[in-house]
Amino acid sequence: MNKDTFRIMTVNLSTKRTSLTILDGRNNAIGGSGLCALLFNKMGHMNEPWDHPEQPLIFAIGPLTGYFPLMSKTVCAFKSPYHNQYTESHAGGRSALSLRFAGIDALVIVGKAKRPCLISVGSRSVEIRDAHFLWGMDVIRSGRIIRHMVDHSHGHRSILRIGPAGENLSAMASINADTYRHFGRLGAGAVMGSKNLKAIVILGDSSLDIPEDDRSYRKIWKEIYNEVHSSGMMHKYHDLGTPANLERLNNLKSLPWRNLQASYDPEASKISGETFATNHLLRNLACSGCPVGCIHVGFVREKFSQDNRYYYQQVAYDYEPIFAVGSMLGIKEPVAILKLIEQSDRLGLDVISAGVALAWATEALQQGILGLNETIVPLEFGIGQKYLEALGYLAKGANEFYELLAQGTMKAANHYGGTEFACVLGQEMAGYATGELFFTAQSLGFRHSHLDTGAYSYEQKHSEKDISGAVNFLLNDELPRCLLNSMVACLFSRKVYTTEKLASCLDSLGYSEMASGLDKTAEKIRQARWALRFKTGFVPDEVTIPKRFFKVTSWKGRVDKEYLLELKKAYGKALISITRSDN
Repeated sequence: MNKDTFRIMTVNLSTKRTSLTILDGRNNAIGGSGLCALLFNKMGHMNEPWDHPEQPLIFAIGPLTGYFPLMSKTVCAFKSPYHNQYTESHAGGRSALSLRFAGIDALVIVGKAKRPCLISVGSRSVEIRDAHFLWGMDVIRSGRIIRHMVDHSHGHRSILRIGPAGENLSAMASINADTYRHFGRLGAGAVMGSKNLKAIVILGDSSLDIPEDDRSYRKIWKEIYNEVHSSGMMHKYHDLGTPANLERLNNLKSLPWRNLQASYDPEASKISGETFATNHLLRNLACSGCPVGCIHVGFVREKFSQDNRYYYQQVAYDYEPIFAVGSMLGIKEPVAILKLIEQSDRLGLDVISAGVALAWATEALQQGILGLNETIVPLEFGIGQKYLEALGYLAKGANEFYELLAQGTMKAANHYGGTEFACVLGQEMAGYATGELFFTAQSLGFRHSHLDTGAYSYEQKHSEKDISGAVNFLLNDELPRCLLNSMVACLFSRKVYTTEKLASCLDSLGYSEMASGLDKTAEKIRQARWALRFKTGFVPDEVTIPKRFFKVTSWKGRVDKEYLLELKKAYGKALISITRSDN
């Protein structure tokens, strides 16, 4: 493996041609987020819409993928149908290790197929296959068929596919990764749909190079592995996982309920992490290359015969889905929540955006802004069956209302009314009503994600109103995340993979030049990513915060509107300055 270059596989669906390119720049881009920015800067069309056939869809991994624990993410980059700007979505599963064993650092897809198709990529072959018969199928059914279509007798296989939401170009469409993981937010699934691409199968059918200094590599690998075990990460994320946050946030009056009309409910324990683990947890799974096993798979048992015959559905759950189709919809029944998560996954919808969008629609229906001509079903907080039906309408764009709602809650609210209670922070909010800092961070964050910074965690411990200190926290916290996202490390491992530890890992694999300047490289990557966001139309002042967020009362008291707006303004200026700095 050349330590200075990337191996890039490009598939052109319009011409049906493929190419393997050797690209310089590894020491400055590293991989993952940095490599995606490098590739989009070369191949992206800044002034063309997101669904222009030549816009690239990029999947990238990092230099440590396959060599160290928890280097298990793949970064997907694209121009988003949500806001027509450059963005990223990250997913675990098997795709990262499959790309590594396929011998490529990034897979880039351009063009548009004449008919629905499937791509199969391995170390020795790339194939574009007809898949018109899969179009219209949900994620689960199509996955079963694809497993039999593509030979998997050798190697490490990953299947990425879309459901009806992606085919219908919903801005809430996800890409399902190996059933239980997702490239979830900002519409990556719609980008695949716009290219007539139903699925991507990655066949990791080669092997890894053994580091020349095997002793050095084994030593640092063992140190990392032991730190993962001793850090408490194994127990925390393997036991209850992220749903452990639910009761804590509820007690801090920071858990959104019923479209954020409240941030606390005395019956939150009915859907707590403990309740799910005790009554509904079937098993734990892990992403490839991860010893933690944080994927919690629950089960739903449904009777289909009078003779006591039951059908079992296995559903992966986390904190965010439980918030989105649980507390946000006023649902306190775990089985109903699992059914809604399963329906979202099956249809290829991002469950966070879908849940928050339907919460807004429910309140709009209650206030008379919408009628049954729009919602079709009488949505009501706490009634899961109604939302099961609505998810189907949302994914398939059943009428003008659902077609517009699928492009984003705020777009629907701007058309019908109800913008003041649309819970949108750049995109539909994540499950943290912690206050001004988090609302600012998600509104203006690079992916409008709770994972762009640790604002939601910081705010649970700090009540002071310090604009300079808060903005500095956001900026300083983003840098190590840029580095980890370029290494494609799971962010659960951020306490283990310090900059110094990452440098040691890189040194053991022969990336000495890269290891010597990681802090400066992280800043360059951050600058490159933000430059692309601004080039594709990002204007911080145009991102608004709906009035509903000014009414939130958390453990710190009622949100201070003036402080929130000043904080947002200051953070927006800081982001602009990043692209102008000379690093």
